[in-house]
Amino acid sequence: MVALTQESLADKVLAGERISAAEALELYRWPLAELGALADARRNLAKEKSYGGRGREVVTYIIDRNINYTNVCNVYCKFCAFYRTEKDEDHYVLTREQFDQKLDELTAAGGVQILMQGGHHPKLGLDWYIDLLHHIREKYPHINIHGFSPPEFQHFAETFRMPLREVITRFKEAGLGSIPGGGGEILVDSVRQRIAPLKCKTDQWLEVMQVAHELGLNSSATMMFGHVETIDHRIEHLQRVRAQQDASGGFTAFICWTFQAQNTVLKVEHPTSSAEYLRMQALSRIFLDNIPNIQSSWVTQGPEIGQIALKYGANDFGSVMMEENVVSSAGTTFRLDAAKIERLIRDAGYEPRRRNNWYELLP
Repeated sequence: MVALTQESLADKVLAGERISAAEALELYRWPLAELGALADARRNLAKEKSYGGRGREVVTYIIDRNINYTNVCNVYCKFCAFYRTEKDEDHYVLTREQFDQKLDELTAAGGVQILMQGGHHPKLGLDWYIDLLHHIREKYPHINIHGFSPPEFQHFAETFRMPLREVITRFKEAGLGSIPGGGGEILVDSVRQRIAPLKCKTDQWLEVMQVAHELGLNSSATMMFGHVETIDHRIEHLQRVRAQQDASGGFTAFICWTFQAQNTVLKVEHPTSSAEYLRMQALSRIFLDNIPNIQSSWVTQGPEIGQIALKYGANDFGSVMMEENVVSSAGTTFRLDAAKIERLIRDAGYEPRRRNNWYELLP
């Protein structure tokens, strides 16, 4: 295979063609401004036919709330500052009343979704989860339950001693609406072994997504980078996500963010820069040609970089996120309300629009 010149590689990207891992590595080395311009062009190409032909002008966001139902976890990820054991004084499992209070507040704010994830609690049984999902679905039918990452589902299958497909089916029947892409980190087992040896492996993470998509549940895909991985590992991660989307087609969006090291066991000598974040988001937009939406990660990068990311391939500003506990445990505590998000989007030259989990615009 003859290597493309820089000009021909740019033409290939601008034409919307699929790039290889080797070409992705070449693009990664380009000047950031050039890579960003290509990602912006691919963003416009991906969105030009959406929203009645206004997809280029529109940047979406959602009003939802993170609910971390427990911080008890027995996988002890080295990058996590959130987890506790049952011996820690500040461990918790939310009560039904606490859930209702959070959902009442979300409803009052015009929210349409909860992002519900928690630790791998060894003692919560199937009935606890099913009863909770039924309760939320019946009392708050307007709220989509975007819940339980692939590692949680693998944990459930093992803990409940049930086939994975049966677990996901039971959760869907009880009210689960979609699945977040958490727990992906880097989808390379040698990396996962170093940062989270007790967490599910790459094939197990992808298995959850395959089964969920087959059952009609959409999901997001994520990547957390800037710790022990190499650029080759990051590109391999993107390859696995793209191949999974080719196979099952259920990913609605991709979100990448940088590792936040404060209060964690895992340390890095040099924290990942905002420029490196923008570089990886831009590369993700170009490489993931089959995923329509790329979400800006202002939660880790801050509002200004989140806004700049809209010129580096992102078409979505993420969530108002009334509550966030995991990243903030690692020392990052950015907060935005809907008015601030809309102002940031407008100031970047786009039309802000609220959406639901399926990227449908809301009135």
